Amino acid sequence: MAETFATRCAIAQGWPLSELGSWAPRFFADVVPILQRRGLVCSAYVGATLRDHLGLAVPSPAR
Repeated sequence: MAETFATRCAIAQGWPLSELGSWAPRFFADVVPILQRRGLVCSAYVGATLRDHLGLAVPSPAR
């Protein structure tokens, strides 16, 4: 699983929403902290928006 996160393949991998309720709490409690310690999942974000986090400039207003 760590290799999947490291290669960013997990972003595109989807899990059925019907299964979310059964595994999500345990996954977030047990697995995400391990991935965070390995630097594979963010534990904090730089800014308030995704654009800030990715370091993207704010586009000029359309004319």
